[in-house]
Amino acid sequence: MQSRLPILVFAGVMAAIPFIPGMPPFWIVLLDNIGLAALVAMGLVLLTGVGGLTSFGQAAFVGFGAYTTALLTTAYGLSPWLTLPLSLLVSGLLAVLLGLVTVRLSGHYLPLGTLAWGLGLFYLFSKLEFLGRNDGISAIPPLSIGSFKMLSPGSIYFAIWVAVILSALLTMNLLDSRTGRAIRALRRGHVAAEAFGVHTPRAKLLVFIHAAVLAGLSGWLYAHLQRAVNPTPFGAQAGIEYLFIAVVGGAGYVWGGVLGAAIVVILKEVLQSYLPLILPGSGQVETIVFGIMLVALLQLAPGGVWPWLVSFLPERAGGKKPDTSLKLEQRSRASGEAGVLLQVEKARKQFGGVVAVNNVSFDVQAREIVALIGPNGAGKSTTFNLITGVLSATSGSISVLGRKVDRAPPQEIVKLGISRTFQHVKLVPDMTVLENVAIGAHLRGHSGPLASMLRLDRADEAKLLAEAARQIERVGLAEQMHQLAGSLSLGQQRIVEIARALCVDPMLLLLDEPAAGLRHMEKQQLAKLLRELRDGGMSVLLVEHDMGFVMNLADRIVVLDFGTKIAEGTPATIKTNPEVIKAYLGVAA
Repeated sequence: MQSRLPILVFAGVMAAIPFIPGMPPFWIVLLDNIGLAALVAMGLVLLTGVGGLTSFGQAAFVGFGAYTTALLTTAYGLSPWLTLPLSLLVSGLLAVLLGLVTVRLSGHYLPLGTLAWGLGLFYLFSKLEFLGRNDGISAIPPLSIGSFKMLSPGSIYFAIWVAVILSALLTMNLLDSRTGRAIRALRRGHVAAEAFGVHTPRAKLLVFIHAAVLAGLSGWLYAHLQRAVNPTPFGAQAGIEYLFIAVVGGAGYVWGGVLGAAIVVILKEVLQSYLPLILPGSGQVETIVFGIMLVALLQLAPGGVWPWLVSFLPERAGGKKPDTSLKLEQRSRASGEAGVLLQVEKARKQFGGVVAVNNVSFDVQAREIVALIGPNGAGKSTTFNLITGVLSATSGSISVLGRKVDRAPPQEIVKLGISRTFQHVKLVPDMTVLENVAIGAHLRGHSGPLASMLRLDRADEAKLLAEAARQIERVGLAEQMHQLAGSLSLGQQRIVEIARALCVDPMLLLLDEPAAGLRHMEKQQLAKLLRELRDGGMSVLLVEHDMGFVMNLADRIVVLDFGTKIAEGTPATIKTNPEVIKAYLGVAA
C-alpha cells in the first residue's frame, strides 16, 4: 500500500496556488489546461503503460464527454451537474462498444485500430447537424454552486484539480488491488495471466473503459471551462499528443501522467510565446523545436521523467510483512485422496504437417510425483500446454477427476485445482515478489474493480497477500519478498513461479523445468519441498532435464521422444530401458 501523505501535501499546494499574491491569471489558465490533459493521461497510464494497450483515440472520448454536456445543457436545459454522470455514461458505453472490437486486436493492429476509429469519430463530430457540424455548440452554461457561477478560469480551477486528485486516488487504489495485479500481468502476455484465472479480454475492456471515463470527465470539464465546443480539439493530433504526455511523464506511473501534462503544456506555451520573438517570421518553427525537445527528453529519461526523478530519491525500506494469521478458504482434497487426478488418453497435437504430441497416454494419481522427460523437442512443454488449456488437442482426451477438459480454457482448468510454472519464466519484473505471487491467488479473491477503487476490498486483499507471504516463506524467499521480481537471479525467479503456483492451492502442480538455474543446495531444498507437498496430499507433474534430480524424486517417469511416449515406469525401470538409453545417449553408447 502506497503512502497517501504525498497526495495530501500535493492537494494542499494546489489549493494554495490561486491565493498566492500576484499570481498571474495566465498561470491559472495554464494549470487548468494541465489538469484537463492530466485526466486523459492518467487513463492512458492505466491503458498503455500498465495494461500494454496503445491507444491514439482518447481525444474522441474527450469529445464524447464535452458534446454530451454541451447538447444536454443547451438544447434540453439540464443542469451541468446532472449531465456529469450522463457524460461519463456515454463515454463508458461507447468504450464498451469500441473496446469489444479493439481489445481483441494485437501487435500493430491495436494502435492502428484506435487511430482509425479516432479519425472516424472526429469527422463524425464535424458532420452531424445536431452537434453544430464544424461550428460546434456555444453558449454552454457555466458550472455553479448555488448563486456562485464558475465563469472564470480561477473559479473552475478547484473543480478541475479536485477531479484530478480524486481520479488519481481511485486509479492508484485500483492498481493496488487484486484487479490491478491482473491488469499489470497483461504486460507479460496473456498466457501466464490466464493460467491463474485472469479473464484477459475482460481485464483489457476494464482498463479501456476506465481510460475512456477519465477522458470523458476531462471533456465535461473542458466544455464548461471554454463554454463552447467544436471538433478541432478532438482530432487525431490531440490523441497522439495525449499519448505523448503519458510517455514523457512515465507511462507506468499515475503521477507521471500529471507531470507529463505539466511538461508538455508548459513547453508548448513557452515555445509559442517566445520563439517568434527570437526567430521572427519563421512560421510554425515552434512545432519543430517542440518535437526535438521531446525526443531529447526521452533520450535523457527513456522510461519517462517521473521514474527518472524518483531514481534520485533514497530507496525506501521494504514494506511490512502481511499478517500471515489471516487465512483464505482452502481447497478440499477429499476428491483427490484416491484414484486418478489427471488422465491423458491418446492426446495428439498437430501444427500443420508437424506432429508435436503423438497419441500420448499417461495418468497422474493422487499423492504422486510423476516426471515427464525426453530430449529437447520431445513435446513435453506442448503436453503441458494441452493439459492447462493453452493449446487445444487435435484429437484424444484429457480429464481431471473424470471431467473432460481438453477443450476448456485455462481459467476453467485452474478452477479445478491445476496450476503451473513455465519453461521460460513469466513474472512481471517491475512488480515485487509479493505482488507476483499474489497473482496466483486471483481466483481465491472476490472483490471487484469498484470495491477496489473505493478501498472496500481491504479485508479480502489482506488475506490474498497473507497467502502470498506464506507461500514465499514456504519456498525460502522471505527476505526477497519486497524486492522487484526482475532483480532476482533466474533460479530465484523460478522459485517465485512455484510460490505463485502454490497460491492456487492446487491438487496437481505442473512444473516446467523447475530446477533449471538452481545450485545444488537449492535443488535439494526444492526436492524436499516437493516431497512435503506430495506427503501433504498434492500431486506433482514435472518436466526436467536434470536426471539426477528426477531419479531421486519421481515416483514414476514418462519418457517422450519426438512427441511419442517410448517408456513409462519407476526410476529403476527407466534407467535400464534400452529405448530410453537410445533416445538420450545414442546407439553407440
